[in-house]
Amino acid sequence: MTGTAIFWPMIAHVVLVVALYALLGIRRAAAVKAGKARISQFRENLNEPEDSLFVRNCLSNQFELPVLFHAACLALHVTGGDGAWAVALAWLFAASRYAHAAIHVTSNRVRHRQPAFIVGFVAVIALWAMLAVHLLGRA
Repeated sequence: MTGTAIFWPMIAHVVLVVALYALLGIRRAAAVKAGKARISQFRENLNEPEDSLFVRNCLSNQFELPVLFHAACLALHVTGGDGAWAVALAWLFAASRYAHAAIHVTSNRVRHRQPAFIVGFVAVIALWAMLAVHLLGRA
């Protein structure tokens, strides 16, 4: 077990989420100031301007696959399966989310986002596989 090392990639992901919330606020304020949107539009997220829509969608993505990431990391830690390989995979996942988010809030080109997503997806599947193997080894 590596102590608390598994928590740092989780914290890195939380930092990304906080940064995306800040960016969403900045982009929405800019849209209102430029006359591209009214504050009331954001109540139900109707007709969101493209610049803030990209960020909003990216932010939503941080509560989909990453939920499985956080659960796997916590489960690995609790069961003592958070070794060096698990920590490396967790960092790979966190890095893939940063890359995915950077593309999502800029060009938003799916063909560029997809490889970053796949890397993160594979990392999460590998973390869950590690957990399964670890638990089988303890049985």
